[in-house]
Amino acid sequence: MRVAWLYAGQGSQRVGMGRDFYDAYPEARAIFDNPSADFDIRAVCFEAGLETLSQTRYTQPCMAAFAAAVTLLLKKSGFAPDFAAGLSLGEYSALYAAGALSLDALLSILALRGAAMERSAQGVPSRMSAVLGLEADKVFEAVRSVSGASPEAGVVSVTNINCPGQIVIGGTEDAVLAAEAQCLSLGAKRCLPLNTSGPFHTPLMENASRELSDALDKITLSPQLIPVVFNVTGATAADSDVRGLLCRQVKSPVLFERTIRTLAAMSVDTVVEIGPGRVLGGFVRKTAPEMRVLNIETTEDFEKTTEALRSFN
Repeated sequence: MRVAWLYAGQGSQRVGMGRDFYDAYPEARAIFDNPSADFDIRAVCFEAGLETLSQTRYTQPCMAAFAAAVTLLLKKSGFAPDFAAGLSLGEYSALYAAGALSLDALLSILALRGAAMERSAQGVPSRMSAVLGLEADKVFEAVRSVSGASPEAGVVSVTNINCPGQIVIGGTEDAVLAAEAQCLSLGAKRCLPLNTSGPFHTPLMENASRELSDALDKITLSPQLIPVVFNVTGATAADSDVRGLLCRQVKSPVLFERTIRTLAAMSVDTVVEIGPGRVLGGFVRKTAPEMRVLNIETTEDFEKTTEALRSFN
């Protein structure tokens, strides 16, 4: 058996996420009480409303705290993955699982990343939309037809290639709406607007990329103890390339379908999605249906997953 741990991205957050882990495990309490994000992670996760939790500067460290708690508990139970990967901010939790980021570095860099992404989005009427049921080459064709129309057309680009039949586009609002219309004319089944607070993974995140670059220069990145498959390339990378990939990732498309195919090519047969949420498992099932998918969102999931993993060995 070869196992990959996959870490959820922004959009899967929910109020109360991780509360059962916090109540059940002292190790989880220490993570949610960690002050490295410069705000009270426990309070935002468990007590604040969804509107507050969904602000990017809060979402990212809170999601990472959940992921880190589950990761630590899996390791303390004797489990380790052969590979790790994550969707957007989940890539940082994958690097934590791989030993490349400490807990303090994970929480502090994601607090900065989230705030930088919010600043880059300020004052920009933006939109992100999932294009369903259209081949990737036709989505790119639609995007090119809008972005190349004129200098005044605005910014639109492909931001996520998640799985067959689901591609996300984002950018300035008018340009994305025009690209949606083009996608529908080319045969898309539907264009579903996403509840996001900015045009993430587009060139409009250039300023956030620069801020992130400066911050990453000030933290220690240790060697990966297990290979991480990165969003920008859908491939593993040398330790010397990690900083550059993280800076590119915030303004570049997330190649998650390619990530899944890379894991399949490396003989991964089991993935553990570390949530909250079960979005990534759906992407896996549509891309590599032969893979076994396990999910950890609650302590009950944790117990079932660890029992299953032991039975597979």
